[in-house]
Amino acid sequence: MIPFRRLELSMREEVSQCFYRARKQGCEYSFTNLYLWGRQQAAWLDGYLVMFSHFYGHSMYPFPAGQGPLKPVLEALGQDARERGIPFRLTSMSGEDCRVVEELFPGQFQFCPDRDSFDYIYEIDHLADLKGKQNQQKRNHINRFLEACPNWRAVDISRENLPDCQALAERWYRLHMEADPHMNYHLEQLALSRALRHYEALNLEGILLLDGDRPIAMTIGSRLSEDTFDVHFEKAFGDIPGDYAMVNRTFARTLRQRYPELRYLNREDDMGLPGLRKAKESYHPDKLLEQYWCVLREDLDEN
Repeated sequence: MIPFRRLELSMREEVSQCFYRARKQGCEYSFTNLYLWGRQQAAWLDGYLVMFSHFYGHSMYPFPAGQGPLKPVLEALGQDARERGIPFRLTSMSGEDCRVVEELFPGQFQFCPDRDSFDYIYEIDHLADLKGKQNQQKRNHINRFLEACPNWRAVDISRENLPDCQALAERWYRLHMEADPHMNYHLEQLALSRALRHYEALNLEGILLLDGDRPIAMTIGSRLSEDTFDVHFEKAFGDIPGDYAMVNRTFARTLRQRYPELRYLNREDDMGLPGLRKAKESYHPDKLLEQYWCVLREDLDEN
């Protein structure tokens, strides 16, 4: 079997540089996300970073990132799956990845779109400026926020205010779990808590919105590629009109000023949650980054 090992913070730079070179826009190709979510393992194989992912009780192989001949790498992953006694399933694939696999292994894989994992990509100017008729409602929300919180301010998340962020997150999850006890917030809560605990080591960036001295919203993300920034978490309570719209716009403006070369914000997927899908669609994404998975047909036949 391939000698996969659990991702560690010491691997961040090496893994991130591999993803940078691969020029991937998908949020799965972020060391931060891999470190925070699920049980992720990785190994280097013939110039590629290969991964073994355990998520929601399933095991799978995110599509390799790297350079060089791909066929022997995929064959090695298939052999690893056979030795583990699991179906050989590749995930986090672009349409181009699917075409490449089909060319290398004609007719051997079944391909399926994964709509719940499509990433919502926005031009940073789109979210920073909210121009046009289609964004009039968002501008109205922000105006209501300004009326409700004339003393608002935004500060960078730092070591000093991380306890405030943790308290905000704990209150957010407590309230949402009370309102909807059937909704599974457990994995996200663990991921956010871990992000705050390793905020500096993960090279995360974020802002905390304050009404006077009271924390009311926060957002956290990290650089995904040269032109794309990934927004991992965004939390507000919704009791102040426009709080989500304001933290969203403020973070976009902060990043644009800090990194003039940035062109896109990846606000990740909607996990198939109707409310979250509606919220992300309401910002009119400039692109839906399609995601696919594939499985070896002989594994389907055996199951």
